[in-house]
Amino acid sequence: MLTTEQLHAIEVLQKECEQADTIQLKLNWDMLRQRDDQSMDFFYEENGQLIAYLALYGFGSTVEVCGMVKPSKRRNHHFSTLWQQALQVIAEKGFRKIILNAPASSVSAKAWLATQHCTYTFSEFQMQWTQQALEASEDVVIRLALPTDAAFEIQLDVVAFNMSEEDARHHYEDVKDRTEEQRFIIVVDGTDVGKIRVSTIDGESYIYGFAILPEFQGKGYGGKALRNIVKQQHQAGYSIGLDVEAKNMHALRLYETIGFKTIQAQDYYLWD
Repeated sequence: MLTTEQLHAIEVLQKECEQADTIQLKLNWDMLRQRDDQSMDFFYEENGQLIAYLALYGFGSTVEVCGMVKPSKRRNHHFSTLWQQALQVIAEKGFRKIILNAPASSVSAKAWLATQHCTYTFSEFQMQWTQQALEASEDVVIRLALPTDAAFEIQLDVVAFNMSEEDARHHYEDVKDRTEEQRFIIVVDGTDVGKIRVSTIDGESYIYGFAILPEFQGKGYGGKALRNIVKQQHQAGYSIGLDVEAKNMHALRLYETIGFKTIQAQDYYLWD
């Protein structure tokens, strides 16, 4: 587990980098707070102060990479040093696909990526809900997921997110016991049609893994389910955010209709 001191140092450095560069870093705090493998975190310190940090996030056979360097200490190869350490761990753990993540407007990140053997693959919008009146839909029920829903959740990750069954099973094992996260099953007329996860940290709820079975898409169930979740989280006093792939225009329009607005974009690169 990461210590309280380490988490605080990461948060301080994140805020400094975001303020200096006018960006938002995607550090997956829901995962950082529940780390069970500290070999996935890489630190460079000077005089007790965190100068550079790199994190790996495993999703089955895929690993995502995100990191940052104190603005006044850049161009000293600190991040490249951490990256070489990370590559050794990636090889030891047998990850087969490496995805590098950077805020779309980060000049320093793009300059470093230009020196690496990687290829741009897609962008993701970070969206924030702006308050508006939402009507609850009683014909779509949201219930907490049970251990007996495991096969259904894994199936949805395979068909909705193009994951291999192996990766979907690994992913399920990673998320099923997270204490700051709730997993919900979407039910229509007694039939399970989809799922959604909600992570709540520091007064903000973040929506993940939202998926509807293909045979039930286009019937309005997804929109009704999302409205119910947003209304529930708003009434509990939380702000609400989510991510959506930029080319997923159907999902993007749905989120905008409900009141979500794009606040930042993240770019993803495949390590060759």
